[in-house]
Amino acid sequence: MRAINKGFLYQVTFLANMFPVNCYLVEEERELTLIDAALPYSMKGIVKAAKNVGKPITKIILTHAHEDHVGALDKLKEELPDVPVYISVRDNRLMNGDISLDLHEHQTPIKGGVPKKLKTRADILLKEGVLVGSLAAIETPGHTPGSMSFFDTRTQALIAGDAFQTRGGMAVAGDIKPWFPFPAFGTWSKETALASAKKLAGYQPSVLAIGHGEMVENPSRAMEQAIRILEQKLK
Repeated sequence: MRAINKGFLYQVTFLANMFPVNCYLVEEERELTLIDAALPYSMKGIVKAAKNVGKPITKIILTHAHEDHVGALDKLKEELPDVPVYISVRDNRLMNGDISLDLHEHQTPIKGGVPKKLKTRADILLKEGVLVGSLAAIETPGHTPGSMSFFDTRTQALIAGDAFQTRGGMAVAGDIKPWFPFPAFGTWSKETALASAKKLAGYQPSVLAIGHGEMVENPSRAMEQAIRILEQKLK
């Protein structure tokens, strides 16, 4: 486990040198919000990282319901039974094993590691614009139909799940990077992901924090370039 701090944001990484899987602790005045739950064995590392910050985890937010983002959730709930779990209204269905699509959605199969043995269920369902502490929820479908990103209203840091990746090079979800193609393999709709990437670029974040790869400061130019690359590929 590796932890890197940028302001109120702590990136907690597992398998950093091989197959980096990130989750995040967001520091509030008296508490921490955990974003994503990494891999099945990650609970102890997450709890240790929180203890090092010196504040309790009081909320768990999921960017989406893939296995490498909910992996330690059941064990975390055993350790922190009173901590509520948040997920988008749409990906709550995926969390419950429902891989059906709505009529208005891109009619391609949902991909990636949809959890089959997860016991924990969400306590609170999120929609666009809801504030969770200092974090504004942003609907960013594409990687999954209900993927969400979170914008820290204090610092303009953006925690974007798998809407982008930086491992293997900056890329929009669905754009295959040969050195790290796995997020692309798990992406449901490239076209939808591209629209969400454009939406996120409009926030002009100070930091981009994603599920796989290093955090990037002042990422707007790199985000725009990644958007242009996928646009060209989809023409």
